[in-house]
Amino acid sequence: MANSYRVKNVTRSDTPFAEAPWISGLPTPYFGTKPEYAKLREWARDWTEKHLLPNADAWEEAKEAPASFYQQAAKDGLLLPFALGIRIPAKLRNLARDVPMPANIDPERWDAFCDYILIDELCRAGSNGLFQHLYGGISYGCGPINHFASPELQQRILPDVLSGKKRIALAITEPTAGSDVANLSCSAVKSEDGKHYVINGVKKWITNGYFCEGGYLTTAVRTSGKAGDPSGISLLVVPVSKENGVSLKLMRMMGQSPSGTTFVEFDNTKVPVENLIGGKEGLGLKHIFNNFNHERMTISYSALRFAHVCMEDSFSYAKRRKAFGKPLIEQPVVRHKLAHMARQVESLQAWTEAIIFQQDNMSTAESNLYTGGTTGSLKAHAGIVLEYVCREAINLHGGMGLTKGGAGERVERIWREIKALQVPGGAEDVLLDLSVRQALKIYSQPSKL
Repeated sequence: MANSYRVKNVTRSDTPFAEAPWISGLPTPYFGTKPEYAKLREWARDWTEKHLLPNADAWEEAKEAPASFYQQAAKDGLLLPFALGIRIPAKLRNLARDVPMPANIDPERWDAFCDYILIDELCRAGSNGLFQHLYGGISYGCGPINHFASPELQQRILPDVLSGKKRIALAITEPTAGSDVANLSCSAVKSEDGKHYVINGVKKWITNGYFCEGGYLTTAVRTSGKAGDPSGISLLVVPVSKENGVSLKLMRMMGQSPSGTTFVEFDNTKVPVENLIGGKEGLGLKHIFNNFNHERMTISYSALRFAHVCMEDSFSYAKRRKAFGKPLIEQPVVRHKLAHMARQVESLQAWTEAIIFQQDNMSTAESNLYTGGTTGSLKAHAGIVLEYVCREAINLHGGMGLTKGGAGERVERIWREIKALQVPGGAEDVLLDLSVRQALKIYSQPSKL
């Protein structure tokens, strides 16, 4: 019986704690249930080996990736699950009939574990910048369109986005509105003829926004009320062009340079009223919150894989590097450090898998209600674990952990990108508080459990 829960025929690292236990050959209650999991994992690993690992350092240093990189991802089918999420509706899948799925997996068989496997492998390069170059815009920008836009708007926007012809990003954050989304002030006022919204204001820290010239921004705007009023927020799909008053300025960040983090300014930008998501003003905050669970889970997946990368490179270096007459791995203090790193990574792995299973067996609405707080806590915890593990990995690497390139290449790069995983999607303190408030809310109504 146990053998039926083991995943066979997958490439495995020979380094302890470099992979999730199911990849290492241990029995699993989740990943042995579908042959698609092993197939996808091998496909994603090969794609990462070919397109990400050889280029990560050079493209990080160049602070950009070539356009051909995104087009390769589109050609190979990465964009479909990125854009359409864990449950790929047939009506939306049909808008991109000629676009393949990763590993040619049947869209109806794609689930939350497939989502995790794909992201996990793409992050094995240890470059959040390159991963977000592919993922951050299309995934978060398409979410509200998939769930709440009219069929007409979906059919007008999604085909070019799914095929990679045009790019899209989610534009919510402003200089004075981060975790406090209701405080945004970017305004959208209807024109006198009622045919357009006219947008004025700014957005900041918009992932992939710089690539959206000629494409779209799914933009949170204030259609009524003042800053702080949550009922006055709406979402508009904004066509991006300089001629229409949209300017894009690339921001230089601590890490993840190739992700195209952007300062956006709208100057009397006209948007057709048909581009209002949900067909009614004031629904924006609801639509934004619906996106949060997925965003926070994917950030957790990235942080978890980066922690595994730190484990892999630390063990490899400790076995190679000699000090005081013997390899570092023979020093008890080094093994003690590795043990503390491993216990946190393994615990995070188990918790992540459990939440994926819960969400995969609920509707989106149920998942938002019952796991929204837990997902916030997981995202916060994943950042805390990664910061600890990466810090210890750099300590174990010594000078190599401070060096770009060489044995410490991935851990040095991950250290610069930790805050880019901890801050977006909700600050740590905000999410931990959310997790407790949500639990109190649910458990005060036992009939809902």
